[in-house]
Amino acid sequence: MSSIEAQAAELFQRERLTPKAWSNGPGFRYGTHTHPYAKLVVCVAGSITFHTPDGDITLTPGDRLDLPPGTTHSATVGPDGVTCWEGHRH
Repeated sequence: MSSIEAQAAELFQRERLTPKAWSNGPGFRYGTHTHPYAKLVVCVAGSITFHTPDGDITLTPGDRLDLPPGTTHSATVGPDGVTCWEGHRH
């Protein structure tokens, strides 16, 4: 486990969330969508840019993003791919 993953594991434990890991290759795009729950995303490798009505937010290893329920967003994976951990609050 990398030091970034160890830090992420501590964060999810503190937040009382169970992390789910996901990865995508370079340039992968998520279309515009919303979620009915709050979402915590932590980048553990690579990079991803989330596109929101308030502007773009780029995550690199160790960065955190909290998306409130109903937040409209899309995302574009960076040139080296990405691995993130996420957890949901209902």
